[in-house]
Amino acid sequence: MALLTIRNLTVAFDTASGPFKAVDGLDLHVDRGEVLAIVGESGSGKSVGMLAVMGLLPATATVTADLIDFEGRDLRAISAKERRRIVGKDIAMIFQEPMASLNPCFTVGYQLTETLRVHLGLGRRERRDRAVELLTQVGIPDPAARLSSYPHQMSGGQCQRVMIAMGIACNPQLLIADEPTTALDVTIQKQILDLLVGLQQSHGMGLIMITHDMGVVAETAHRVVVQYKGRKMEEANVLDLFEHPKNPYTRALLSALPENATGDRLPTVGEVLAREAASAGAAL
Repeated sequence: MALLTIRNLTVAFDTASGPFKAVDGLDLHVDRGEVLAIVGESGSGKSVGMLAVMGLLPATATVTADLIDFEGRDLRAISAKERRRIVGKDIAMIFQEPMASLNPCFTVGYQLTETLRVHLGLGRRERRDRAVELLTQVGIPDPAARLSSYPHQMSGGQCQRVMIAMGIACNPQLLIADEPTTALDVTIQKQILDLLVGLQQSHGMGLIMITHDMGVVAETAHRVVVQYKGRKMEEANVLDLFEHPKNPYTRALLSALPENATGDRLPTVGEVLAREAASAGAAL
């Protein structure tokens, strides 16, 4: 049985011109021990769909689904209290932009141990020991001293590692990583990706990687869901997607990769889609 199964997920927001569907009829699943990449350009609904699963969207959002099943429990049917027991413990999420996601008013140690207090009920000494263990696990140097640091006293890469430590603190069964390498330099990106995949393998977690970077997809994923304007365009294992993309939008994304450039500049996704439409029309 799949770890997480989503059927017909729709997320709409009220706007001045009427309801806007950020996610439109999304189906997906992820298995234990699997890395699923959700890929698409900015605004395609990748993050919104997973925030809906976590129950973290504002009240202004209208969320509907035929099924949001996590390990045999339908998250639509359980109480808010039951959901809070699951979210942050069994399902965890690493958010975009760690410098903005961490609270600047509290130390790294406080923010990390709060998760352990709420979900595991550990005592003060146990929480501190576990926090040091987690910071060590994610490669933070001098972890005991770093517990008293504030986010602004750490680099972007270190803050991202702290966010990962918070994500794995309660040994979740499913970890959602939302653009985990955004705004990091190339060297740090590689370290963070290696860290995430290593933790996923050692803990046996399911991992959902939200990204617009096809290089990240190629390096980390087993299976890929391609989204465009809130809809799923294609789903395939990673090798099939790169070698035999079926959907025009997927082909457009791949054509926009630097290694696939054939002229002086990369074509936009829109240009590739227009070219494919023209070719299809000529064939008719």
